Amino acid sequence: MTIELSRQSFLRLATASTALFFIPRVRADDSLEELKHMLFNDPESPTAGNSNGNLTIIDFFDYNCPFCKATAPHLERIVRSDGNIRVVYKDWPILEETSISGARLALAAKYQGKYLAAHEAMMNIPGTGVAVEKMLAAIRKTDVDIDRLSQDMKINASAIDALIKRNLEQADAIGLQGTPGFLVGKFRVNQALTYEGFQHVVADAREAAAKEPNRREEHR
Repeated sequence: MTIELSRQSFLRLATASTALFFIPRVRADDSLEELKHMLFNDPESPTAGNSNGNLTIIDFFDYNCPFCKATAPHLERIVRSDGNIRVVYKDWPILEETSISGARLALAAKYQGKYLAAHEAMMNIPGTGVAVEKMLAAIRKTDVDIDRLSQDMKINASAIDALIKRNLEQADAIGLQGTPGFLVGKFRVNQALTYEGFQHVVADAREAAAKEPNRREEHR
C-alpha cells in the first residue's frame, strides 16, 4: 500500500499542469547578454565532465527523443575521452507531456546529487511516448533515494519548473528547431551526432576559440 501511494504521489507531482511552459518567443528588448550568460552559467543547470574544462557543450534534449538517446553515449564518450570538456544539461521537454514529467524527475534527483543517475536511466529507455510509470521504474533501479526524490519534487517544484521554463526560453532564443540541440563553444548544432561528429565540432570550436584570446568566460 505504501508503494502504491508513493507512486500516485509521484505521478501527481510529475504530471502537474504544463500550461506555464508554453511561452512566446523571447522579446527583442530582453537582455541577450543575460540569456547568453545563463546558457553557460545558470547555477541551477546540472553539469558533468571537467568543471574547469576549456570547452563547454550545452545539451538540449527530451526524454522522449530517440535521436537524443542515440546521441547520448557518443556525448558521454567524447567527454570521457577528451577530459577537458564541461557539459551543461538543459532538459528541454517539447515532444510529449510525459517529457515534462521526465524532466521534473531528473531535476528533482539533482538535489541529492543523483541527476546523472536519473538522466542516464531515462535515456536508456528505448523509443518515444514513454509513460511516467516507466520512467520512475527505471529510476528505481538506480541508487537514487526514491523517498527523498518525492520530497524534493514537492519542496522544489517551483524552482524545477522555473529552470525548465528558462531552458525553453534559451532554446527559443538561440533558434533551436528540435531535439537534440547542442552549443559546442560558439557553434550551434541542431542534429544528432556520432562520436566522430563530436570530435570534429569540438576541434572546430577549440580552433575558433583560439582565435579569440579575449573571449568571455561563458564561451569556453
